[in-house]
Amino acid sequence: MLTFTAAFTVKAPIEAVAEFHGDTRALKKLSPPPMVVQLHRVDPMAEGSVSEFTLWLGPIPIHWQAVHSQVSPSGFTDTQEKGPLAFLRHTHHFQTLPDGVTKIEDRVEYQHYAGIKGLFSRLLFSKTGLTGLFTYRKWATQRALKEKT
Repeated sequence: MLTFTAAFTVKAPIEAVAEFHGDTRALKKLSPPPMVVQLHRVDPMAEGSVSEFTLWLGPIPIHWQAVHSQVSPSGFTDTQEKGPLAFLRHTHHFQTLPDGVTKIEDRVEYQHYAGIKGLFSRLLFSKTGLTGLFTYRKWATQRALKEKT
């Protein structure tokens, strides 16, 4: 099992952070170009809610289904039910800090398929790929929450 972690802070209360991440449009806002997200089903954030979507990397579609669990004001977990990896669990944790600041921590646990089936996910879900994705997500989150405060 591989693990990737990232953390950053935003000048926003934890309630605003949870609201932003619980918005059904959050995935689109957190996906960097040239990635395009096509939403098929996105339940409101709740225990057992489901998100079904296609990530488009140019002409390449990546179909995905995730189920949310451990939903609380301090975060949630989404677990891939169907998708490009053998296993993926992404935990989002929000922590209140002084002066109206919230720390956002992401922990991604994942496993590639063996052999040729896992080749594509090894390219996308490398340490470099995940670092780029979460650097963009930091910027997008800070920007979105700055507009709300």
